[in-house]
Amino acid sequence: MTLFCKDLLKNYRELNYEKFPKKLNFKGVSLKDIYNITAPFIDNGIETIAGRVEDRNSELSQVMFFQKYDNIWCHVINSPIFNLQDPFFTKIKGELIIGGVQTFKDNSTGNIYSWRTVMYKGKDIFNLKSFFIGPDNMKDLRLVELSSGEIGIFSRPQGIKGGRGKIGFTKVATLDHLSIEIINNATLLDDLFDESEWGGANAIYPLFEDYVGVLGHIACFDEDENRHYYSMSFIFNTKTYKYIDAKILARRTDFLPGESKRPDLYDVIFSGGMIFNDKKACLYAGVSDAESQLIEIDNPFIDFMENCKKGSL
Repeated sequence: MTLFCKDLLKNYRELNYEKFPKKLNFKGVSLKDIYNITAPFIDNGIETIAGRVEDRNSELSQVMFFQKYDNIWCHVINSPIFNLQDPFFTKIKGELIIGGVQTFKDNSTGNIYSWRTVMYKGKDIFNLKSFFIGPDNMKDLRLVELSSGEIGIFSRPQGIKGGRGKIGFTKVATLDHLSIEIINNATLLDDLFDESEWGGANAIYPLFEDYVGVLGHIACFDEDENRHYYSMSFIFNTKTYKYIDAKILARRTDFLPGESKRPDLYDVIFSGGMIFNDKKACLYAGVSDAESQLIEIDNPFIDFMENCKKGSL
């Protein structure tokens, strides 16, 4: 049965609980918005995040790196700057992978007409080299190292296959086997989003054997063409290609009030990643396409993991 925003929201309201949001403070980049951040990762022993940096009236952004000192995220001097949107990270075979969305602008209108996912890898942020460029017009391409040693690939086609944006899945033996053809042929999770809605995977977490936890987003328009984005999660079996326990984790009203890029983007949450602490998790997110916040939520995968430990899966 197809999942709808309205149904997930109903379940979310029934299970709602108190959350504790905080805004992230940045230093080293003046008069720019910093949003759609990753969760923190350790780089050369220092807590690090990547963030989307841009002018309020533009979507031509850069991905920059920040490290935490006294609760302030400071721009890392001499670190690489990529002309990309919406950064993400993972680690495969111990190597750091950083990715983001490359956009293409129409010089006559200034509008973005196409995009693709670009990925870099290296031992740390100072040694990143481009190694893969994804299909045209595909955002939210994500990789994860599976328990089998294979590489899981979550895709997000749009258009004839994928409509406004659906999640697909496939896998390859190694990073060297990545190809546009394999990604374009990924199996769609057809019933995850209605045709009038859309979503994507943002961060993937190995859980137990063939299962991974997916942090993502689900979105829709209202009658006034305002966008509504919600943070969501589900548990996915990489062997059977089936998912369970899809749910909304947070919505805009859970976060602190703040700025918005445009009025129609105020109710937008773009999941960046989570840091887990047993039964709780810190969710890092872009808010209203203008700010970065974190919020403490219940760990969405804890019940599944406890059932695995008990052998009652």
